[in-house]
Amino acid sequence: MSLSIQKDDHILFYGDSITDAGRDRNDREHLGFGYAALAAARLQALYPESNLRITNRGIGGNRIYDLEERLEVDVLTLQPTLVSILIGINDTWRRFDKNIESPIAEFQASYRRILQKIAGTGSRLVILEPFLLPVREGQADWRADLDPRIHASRELAREFGSGYLPLDGIFAQAATRQKMEYWMGDGVHPTLAGHALIAEHWIELLTW
Repeated sequence: MSLSIQKDDHILFYGDSITDAGRDRNDREHLGFGYAALAAARLQALYPESNLRITNRGIGGNRIYDLEERLEVDVLTLQPTLVSILIGINDTWRRFDKNIESPIAEFQASYRRILQKIAGTGSRLVILEPFLLPVREGQADWRADLDPRIHASRELAREFGSGYLPLDGIFAQAATRQKMEYWMGDGVHPTLAGHALIAEHWIELLTW
């Protein structure tokens, strides 16, 4: 199945605050102010006659288990034809700020169940790997927890034959051109430039 954008596609962005990006949850069509909105604007410009529908279902603070819990209501009932998922940084963050563990095996198992259910509907999948730039003191220590989640995401992309966006590597490369804070003020949440970088690579992946 081709990953490329198709006529009448319903594209759904799913994830945490990075995807949420300030969307108005009282407006079911609001896309927020981040990469999802930027990608949507570019898609509409590239494919003005394609009758695309684009939905954002990111919610700040979510971990993988939250995505699994709300999957039926926020994804499956909407019948998207392409689902783009970005999750994982909060599973790491909660370990360091609240001592809440998200074991890698459980993280991967939950992620797999999500992907199985979405793939079972015939929807195409795009996985965006979680990322970090160690802007704040102590964030370099997060790597021991985050890196295995990135590897788990890559394994799942291979398993399901999904599209994959290696954002951690993309941001690491970008941080050699501009200071880390240019891309992420707190090491986790992208600035406008960071969101634009995600959108640029997302569009490139889906429109080659």
